[in-house]
Amino acid sequence: MTETQRVAMLAPPKGIVHVVIDTDPYNEVDDQFAIAYLAGCADRVCLEAVYAAPFLNEKVTSPKEGMRRSYEEACRILDFLPPAEERRILRGAEAFLPDDHTPVPSEAAEDLIRRAALHSPEDPLYVIGIAAATDIASAILLQPDIMDRIVVIWLGGSALHRAGEAEFNMMEDYPAARILLNSGVPLVLVPCWGLAEHFTVSRPELEEYLVGKSPLADYLAGIVIRETESYTTVPRWSKTIWDVVAAAWLLDRTGHMNHSQLIPAPVPQLDGSYAFAGGRHLIRYVDRVDRDLLLNDLFDTILKGGKDV
Repeated sequence: MTETQRVAMLAPPKGIVHVVIDTDPYNEVDDQFAIAYLAGCADRVCLEAVYAAPFLNEKVTSPKEGMRRSYEEACRILDFLPPAEERRILRGAEAFLPDDHTPVPSEAAEDLIRRAALHSPEDPLYVIGIAAATDIASAILLQPDIMDRIVVIWLGGSALHRAGEAEFNMMEDYPAARILLNSGVPLVLVPCWGLAEHFTVSRPELEEYLVGKSPLADYLAGIVIRETESYTTVPRWSKTIWDVVAAAWLLDRTGHMNHSQLIPAPVPQLDGSYAFAGGRHLIRYVDRVDRDLLLNDLFDTILKGGKDV
């Protein structure tokens, strides 16, 4: 792939595009919003598949359990939405990559390879990653040719001005992050710390605009309120729903909800920082999000997107 071809693929898309999402919704409460947002925007995207990604924190005992629980939560979210014949939920890897060269096969990686083969540089498959990049990186290792047919939008790492803060998605599977940033795959990088952390929602907003509006809206509001109030020490709080920002880059057809630029790909380091070198390929880097515009579009989509009950 030439740099000109990569830059062309990284332009914000027009028309309805085909999308898959790699997600770990049991880990947090924001993935659920991102899935519902994408599924509800049929005028902008066709969500073809949801991949359950592995994760490991205090909620689970292994990456395998994290993936399994995420699969179950993804099924739960999609059950609130009208059925779509082409949409599938697939299990991801049961372990993280051992190194930069060894893939971890999974249903998700195989499905991504198969779907990518149906696309082209002019009509790429958009792959949204809002978890450790294990499944996406494994697919690239198993079939490098897919890099000419996909655009990866990955929420991970810190903003360049905040580099040095260890971020969950990057540090969960550091080899996978290196593959995304070093392989040359067309990549839209959405930083967590320093960017997505600023996309927040408060309890009064959830109660005013979502609670009582539909089963989907009730579920989404409820999981945020319950989880946040399980640990917060203040009565007036806001909760970051990070993962929505990755979906927003793809869904923003006005160019007003976020801003991005082309930059040479930074090289991720083990401490969460970046190194920089000459001659690196270009990626698209999201550096600003308009919280109010995005929150309004998200809530409008949720309110019209659930099943009629």
